[in-house]
Amino acid sequence: MDLTYLVVLGFAPALFWVWFFYMRDRCRSESPTWMLWLFILGMVAIPPVALIEGAFDPLVHSTVFISVIVAPIVEELAKFLVVYLTVYRNHALTDPMDGIIYSTTAALGFAALENFFYVFGAYQELLVLPFELSIVRALLSVPAHALNSSMWGYSLGQAVVVPHEAKRPIILQGLLVAMFFHALFNLLLTFNEPGFAVTALVLVPLMWLIVSKRINAMLVRKFCVLRR
Repeated sequence: MDLTYLVVLGFAPALFWVWFFYMRDRCRSESPTWMLWLFILGMVAIPPVALIEGAFDPLVHSTVFISVIVAPIVEELAKFLVVYLTVYRNHALTDPMDGIIYSTTAALGFAALENFFYVFGAYQELLVLPFELSIVRALLSVPAHALNSSMWGYSLGQAVVVPHEAKRPIILQGLLVAMFFHALFNLLLTFNEPGFAVTALVLVPLMWLIVSKRINAMLVRKFCVLRR
């Protein structure tokens, strides 16, 4: 029974945020099948990411370096490739709103399995169901994955509607912004309570503001009847 609770604590926050972002798009033309695959592939990305990050342990001997430099680059690239090699290459991603929905879905698949491992690890150590950890991660770490990845997701969506020569700069810019916010999120958390407070009260709300403005702008200027 405890394992069932741990699965719920690990996966429920990510599934909620998938639903939340999907409901923000009033047109909702994104393919549920693609969304399911992206969520699954986001989870599949966890093992190779863990292997790559683990390979840096004997090289740098610094958890801060891995958390602030290695993890943001490797994790955002992994989530990006999940979306780029599937819906983007298959032309299922047709505008910036699609980019936000598909990128957050892949990111939340990644976050779901990562969250389960954190919750399971805490349970193994404390031998109690870690509700507090689950709540904190549900409100901060899990949505942060989605918010970070929406930066390059929005850029992927823009890339399908701009001239060819502008595609790569736009995509690269989105990736770099996502890595920056991811790195800043991890860096602040290394400062314990003060960093946690800044993350919760400043950084995460700032990311929400950026993404919300982008979503609202998309919803204002687009017409659902024009979409596929």
